[in-house]
Amino acid sequence: MTTATAGAPPTAEPMSHRQILEALTGLLLGMFVAILSSTIVTNALPTILTDLHGGESAYTWVVTSTLLATTATTPIWGKLADLTSKKMLVQIALVIYVAGSAVAGLSQNIGELIAARTIQGVGVGGLTALAQVIMAAMISPRERGRYSGYLGAVFAVATVSGPLIGGVIVDTDWLGWRWCFYVGVPIAALALFVLQKTLHLPVIKRRVRIDYLGATLVTAAVSLLLIWVSLAGSQFDWVSWQSAVMVPGALVLGALFVWAESRAAEPIIPLGLFRNRTVLLATVASLFVGVGLFGASVFLSQYFQIARGESPTASGLLTLPMIGGLFLSSTISGRIITATGRWKRFLVAGAFLITVGFALLGTARADTPYWHLAIFMAVIGTGLGMTMQNLVLAVQNTVKTSELGTSSSTVAFFRSLGGAVGVSALGAVLGHRVTDYLESGLRAIGVDAAASGDGSLPDLSTLPAPIRSVVMDSYGHAAGDVFLVAAPFALLAFLAVLFIREVALRSSIGDTPAASPAPAPAEAPVPALVGAEPASEPASHLATGDPEERPAPVSTLPRRGVRHPGRHEAGRHEATRRGARRKAEHELQ
Repeated sequence: MTTATAGAPPTAEPMSHRQILEALTGLLLGMFVAILSSTIVTNALPTILTDLHGGESAYTWVVTSTLLATTATTPIWGKLADLTSKKMLVQIALVIYVAGSAVAGLSQNIGELIAARTIQGVGVGGLTALAQVIMAAMISPRERGRYSGYLGAVFAVATVSGPLIGGVIVDTDWLGWRWCFYVGVPIAALALFVLQKTLHLPVIKRRVRIDYLGATLVTAAVSLLLIWVSLAGSQFDWVSWQSAVMVPGALVLGALFVWAESRAAEPIIPLGLFRNRTVLLATVASLFVGVGLFGASVFLSQYFQIARGESPTASGLLTLPMIGGLFLSSTISGRIITATGRWKRFLVAGAFLITVGFALLGTARADTPYWHLAIFMAVIGTGLGMTMQNLVLAVQNTVKTSELGTSSSTVAFFRSLGGAVGVSALGAVLGHRVTDYLESGLRAIGVDAAASGDGSLPDLSTLPAPIRSVVMDSYGHAAGDVFLVAAPFALLAFLAVLFIREVALRSSIGDTPAASPAPAPAEAPVPALVGAEPASEPASHLATGDPEERPAPVSTLPRRGVRHPGRHEAGRHEATRRGARRKAEHELQ
């Protein structure tokens, strides 16, 4: 591992294609288990809650606890990546994930499971943030599109296949739901081994100053917001004294976080980043893309199981068109971006396809032909594949090397925040719509509306045929409404990417001249006096990093045989040089 001091840029040799793929294998394995942990419990939750005697509130918290911890810790991991060893951090994140998974699998009650899922979330936050940062440290933006396609494909497969894997585990008698948490442990251990052997990055030694106040405030603000979104509508009304306390409280904590960041020496999220239009618009777009990404995976699984009566395993298989669309589009678009250096067209097309896909999926009902649904899901998957990783790529291409960790984790943070808020808010919409449709449907067949139940997920196999039909129709119609509500969020992401200014991808890992202030103008050429050095400055000095890390221009360094007077002697020195030139020209004649 190469070590660099704070006063000079790291001097690691560029990694070959083979070395990048070897290191990327460990990152992809870590990324897979990180995303898998967020979705694998979707189909297993009813079984888990029955075994651990959990109630309706526990259903929400088993999912939300992981999302909350992931969202709150993502910017902290990103900031640490700018201050210390990225390899060490990603290994720590994997160890935290393994520990949380082991405890979750051994849980004997709901409280232990929620606590373990929170630990998992801390590790997942690190893996999510650091994967993009490490890629940026290994690969130039121009080449990164090629490899980002692999990362996007793994993200897609893990997100959408999580419910499938969870369903298979639950449906297999000799495994049981605890393997939903154990299954990621050997993969994480393999990722640790591969990263230790293959990942070699320069470590910039600098004094670490962690913004503890900012970390505390951002965690508190996000946590309070997500708790309110998760519980409002189920544990208390949206308009209630609890909401009147939580919402202003989250806003106050957010305002205090902004105040603290404006004064911190090493802020968790530097506010100056948002003066960059690309960072600002990409962050906004990522927030709304997160709603679509997590909302699609969570609510599609519920739609297939309840509205169409499919098994957990079958419901996962039925989402394969989305996986295929995401996998192909992320891989193909990444290769084209590497070949051309142009990326905005894919962002615009991807956000447009997500919007159209959700609008089409909004027409879904319990009896919608599956081939219609397959096309709608493929459209959404294709859009997500073009959008997710390319938003991070656009940001990384416009910031300084020293801000790669912070900027990348900021985009991931808002994507996770959008997903967490989206799942909770859209879940509340689903619950209200299901209740309304159930009441009207039961009244239509002459059944007391009280038969609609207590809001828990129904077991279709125990319901009489007429009521079962009403339940399936109600969930099918409500799921369509949820996807229709998600479409405007995708439209906002589309509008945001429209205004992003495209900058051709850099071909180097370090900063470009455009990202650094122009060097001081060189002095006029000096005649070739005895012992004089050339006055021209090597071009390599223009792209060595941040201004404070760039070597001084040659024109400002002392030259042998040439006396550099102070500013008060500048006029006399210029006159002397003109005289020397005239004398030299005369001798030549």
